[in-house]
Amino acid sequence: MNLKPLVSVILSAILFGVSTPLAKALLGGISPVALAGLLYLGVFLGLTLFKWGLRATTVDRGQSPPGGTVPIEGRRGRSEEHREARLEKKDLPWLAGSILAGGIIGPVCLMAGLSRISGFSASLLLNFEGLATAFIAVVLFRENAGRMTWLALVLMTAAGVLLSWNSGGGRFSPEGPALVVLAMIGWGLDNNLTRQISDKDPVQIARIKGLVAGMVSTAAAFLLGQGFRPGLPAAQGLLIGALCYGLSLVLFIGALRGLGAFRTGAFFSLGPFAGSLASLVLLKESVRWPTAAAGLLMVLAVTLILGEKHSHAHRHERTVHSHSHSHGDLHHLHPHEGPFREPHTHEHVHGAADHVHCHWPDTHHRHEH
Repeated sequence: MNLKPLVSVILSAILFGVSTPLAKALLGGISPVALAGLLYLGVFLGLTLFKWGLRATTVDRGQSPPGGTVPIEGRRGRSEEHREARLEKKDLPWLAGSILAGGIIGPVCLMAGLSRISGFSASLLLNFEGLATAFIAVVLFRENAGRMTWLALVLMTAAGVLLSWNSGGGRFSPEGPALVVLAMIGWGLDNNLTRQISDKDPVQIARIKGLVAGMVSTAAAFLLGQGFRPGLPAAQGLLIGALCYGLSLVLFIGALRGLGAFRTGAFFSLGPFAGSLASLVLLKESVRWPTAAAGLLMVLAVTLILGEKHSHAHRHERTVHSHSHSHGDLHHLHPHEGPFREPHTHEHVHGAADHVHCHWPDTHHRHEH
């Protein structure tokens, strides 16, 4: 199996996990709604600068930037190929749903929840994004899940109950954790919707999501009288958005392409532990017994999910589609006329096939179970 999507999702998870304590540190001077807007505007600005810089670099070298055209040597005057497939009209409903669920509802709920609980507890609660992603993938999109997966979901739920326990006051304080869990459900739905267009240009998807979600949340903050003034906190919010949200989102979409929503969500559960460690270091927070017990349960749950394997006889129906690919795997052995570059994008045909091999629900294995 290709390990590239595994590396992508682990890096994505760490970047996103660290964003939680960093964002909490800004909440004293910026409202939750305004900070959600700044984070996603940072996604758009950061990826726009990245795209411009990459385009300038590749043009100077006589190459084509991602999403641009790649001339095929020895075929001048003939068709050109793209590194990444661009979004099409049929992709817009999936993109709109992902922006609403993950770009607007999710961030606002997370920032509101962060203002009510510790950064350490909030970081551990981010594990519910993997839980929500997996559950939605299995129930709505018919991805496969075994007994170890369902046991892991039970452990995640128990950990969430522990994190809702205020051991200092001896009582439950559900409001903050509930808001964070609601944000995770929004992002879980977002991940499954984005998976449907994950074979398209991830930078293009992330830039559109960042611009639309950032503008909506920022406008809502000012309409509610919770706007922000230009200054260092606002700049820090944009920077966190660019690095911890923007880069993380691009890596995550790449992982969705290779792993499917269920397994990407499972591996993404590693990130909250990075956020928890960052909370202890950056925010000087203490760890009480319910939080420590929840952490152990979540470690066990993630271990169960990572140990899952999947192989069975399956059938591929004839498919015609366009996406970025290389010719080093089982499903892309089609011929080309003349030299070509890797990776590249063009419309190609997959013939019907029946075979058995270990696989993830990637672009070519979205069959139901």
